[in-house]
Amino acid sequence: MKIRFSRSMLAALFACSITTAQAADKTLIYCSSASPAGFDIAQYAAVTDSEASAATVYNGLVAFKRGSTEVIPALAEKWDISADGLVYTFHLRRGVKFHTTRFFTPTRELTADDVVYTFERMMSKEHPFRKAYPADFPYFTDMGLDKNLKSVEKVDDHTVKFTLHNLDASFVQNMAMSFAIIHSREYMEKLLADGTPELINQQPLGTGPFVFQRYQKDAQIRFKANKDYWNKEDGPLVDNLVFAITKDSAVAAQKLKAGECHIAYSPLPADIELLKKDPNIKILSAPGFNVGYVYYNTEKGPLRNPQVRVALDMAINKPAIIKAVYGGLGVLAHGPMPTSQWSYDETIKSRPHDLDKARELLVQAGYPDGFDLGLWALPVARLHNSRLTAELIQADWAKIGVRVKLNTYEWAEYLKRARQGSHDVIMVGWVGDNGDPDNWLGNLLACRSVGGSNFSRFCHKPMDELLNKAKRLTDKEERTRLYKEAQAIFHEQMPMSPIATALQSVPMSNKVDGFRINPFGIYQFFGVSLK
Repeated sequence: MKIRFSRSMLAALFACSITTAQAADKTLIYCSSASPAGFDIAQYAAVTDSEASAATVYNGLVAFKRGSTEVIPALAEKWDISADGLVYTFHLRRGVKFHTTRFFTPTRELTADDVVYTFERMMSKEHPFRKAYPADFPYFTDMGLDKNLKSVEKVDDHTVKFTLHNLDASFVQNMAMSFAIIHSREYMEKLLADGTPELINQQPLGTGPFVFQRYQKDAQIRFKANKDYWNKEDGPLVDNLVFAITKDSAVAAQKLKAGECHIAYSPLPADIELLKKDPNIKILSAPGFNVGYVYYNTEKGPLRNPQVRVALDMAINKPAIIKAVYGGLGVLAHGPMPTSQWSYDETIKSRPHDLDKARELLVQAGYPDGFDLGLWALPVARLHNSRLTAELIQADWAKIGVRVKLNTYEWAEYLKRARQGSHDVIMVGWVGDNGDPDNWLGNLLACRSVGGSNFSRFCHKPMDELLNKAKRLTDKEERTRLYKEAQAIFHEQMPMSPIATALQSVPMSNKVDGFRINPFGIYQFFGVSLK
């Protein structure tokens, strides 16, 4: 007897077999928002890139405790700081194994050689790997480490000494960030010998909780649990991890409801209301440590003039954007940092929405008839910067005679062109990385970060002097005073318009256990299990 199956029956059987297999091997599926720009995380600064590499494949010398801003030991068991604050000595954990993958089998464990090789590559353009595979490292440069890090030396196989030119109050916190992950020198030298150094950006290999398997652009990234992971207390609790790349947040919400993924990236307000009604889904929430901005390229045309930038800022109806875009999940941002960041100046308030005053400022600046402007809208779904936000700003600026053309690019290209300064105005948000004010003001507004995350290309000497001085102090009260002065200059110069701080909301299946919201916005999957 022949049994005939319809297409729908075959599809159902196929879906059932996948679900059964995943249940048997405990596969955790995350609906992520975009393809990573690459896996060599030191080249990039986006949350999307950190999630796909630093939070899965790699470790740094130190790390942030899960769900916290507290710095804890990682590949370094402990560290010492010299009396003058210029020398940091890290003592490496013993017995840490690099991943064994289909493309590389290591012959030794982690040593000081790996640490030195990793950092010397970022420090010197003459480093052999960097000469073979030229790359820029925006975070390393934005925080001034390219100039302040004097040397990284091997003391013995398990001890490394970092020496600074000047004091850096945030150095240990910076070392816990994604850019500071440690590569295998042996693997990198093998890539050099094979003439394929660029594969470091396509085939990542580290010491982290998950081992990279394969990647299909705009489709999925697959990892397996690292069974030899050194951290037995906070290691992988599932067998496999899959990033199902889903650019549309509404589609991600539907996939979560359908059981096609276990965790979805931050949804839009309408999606949250839909998900709240599903008894199989829970939503974790936490105060946001983020700000959504509109950056003005201060090197271009009318945008060179602070009066013009203030006029554009006053023309944006921020409360209307927060209501339409953020729903109940956002609050007005008054300055370049969120209110929870220490040294935040509560006396500085966002200018009121005032079209008449905005027109008056444009006339004073010499633009009575307005001008033409390009505005780049974010190509990936983020609560702080949706396409609707761009359209609302376009309509607001039209009321003061500023004619706006909207544009966008694929995510990696968007960031690449932004660092080159190709834009007039661009929408990008920022999530704090380490809890230090310099991570906001220095990374986004200092001269050293032009060409990196300073998308306004803003280089203002009075403000820069304050930022550089504050970074070299350890007195928190004095640093706070200097950062407040810098915020006052920001308010006068307005190189970018802060819009809002978004509440962090993470929807997930009730089957997920152990997930903790990261204050820096990066989803982490070690220590997470499926019931």
